[in-house]
Amino acid sequence: MDEVLYEVRDHVAYVTINRPERRNALDTKTTRTLIERFTEAGEDSDVWAISLTGAGDKAFCAGGDLKEFDEIARSGGRFPMPMTGVERNLYEVVLETYKPVIAVINGAVLAGGCELALACDLRIAADHAVIGMPEAKRGMGANYATVLLPRLVPRAVALEMLYTGDPLSPEQALHWGLFNRVVPREELPDAAEGLVRRIVGNAPLTLRRYKEMTTKGWELPVHNALRLNVGPNPYLSEDREEGIRAFVEKRPPRWTGR
Repeated sequence: MDEVLYEVRDHVAYVTINRPERRNALDTKTTRTLIERFTEAGEDSDVWAISLTGAGDKAFCAGGDLKEFDEIARSGGRFPMPMTGVERNLYEVVLETYKPVIAVINGAVLAGGCELALACDLRIAADHAVIGMPEAKRGMGANYATVLLPRLVPRAVALEMLYTGDPLSPEQALHWGLFNRVVPREELPDAAEGLVRRIVGNAPLTLRRYKEMTTKGWELPVHNALRLNVGPNPYLSEDREEGIRAFVEKRPPRWTGR
């Protein structure tokens, strides 16, 4: 069974962590495959957005595979430390994939799974999906979340999540902006697809520009960020001409990504 499912359909790359029997936990092979798939989607000009979810409805991703971690420790092997090794960090790869990435959260999103969701741009969740960082309960470090969480929610909220290890309810996550939307679990697939289709109905070069500008300008002073010139330039594109012409002619635009 493939640990990651990947399909491109109508300009969207659908990525599914396919380990429901392990609550979609991230073992070494799954992590490596996700890095490969996100790299592929980032380089594919036919992909305008990426939808990421987990198989089943128990968990989006339960974090690192602790069973594998224990086996590594018992065998005296090298523990997979964040930001080290021969491959890039998965969360960094997702964050720096310069196309919209939507996490479709179909169940609990915990530990490394929470960090994976934080690396995505938008998060739409089922109404039973809690989100949390129980790393302090496992003696782990939450390397990515310690950086990202305080940038996404108030510092005190981030630190309470980290210090206690207790998860937020879907309602709390929605209140603090960690979830963009919360819907009944049976409505999640249609709601997520509707959101993705609204996004890819827009100009793909503009979407890429938005992602790269907002990522690279995140912590820059305003006067520096305004002078960034990263990603494709939509102002000089054929799609800009088409978008304006379609508006004038009162018809849907036909984007080409050029």
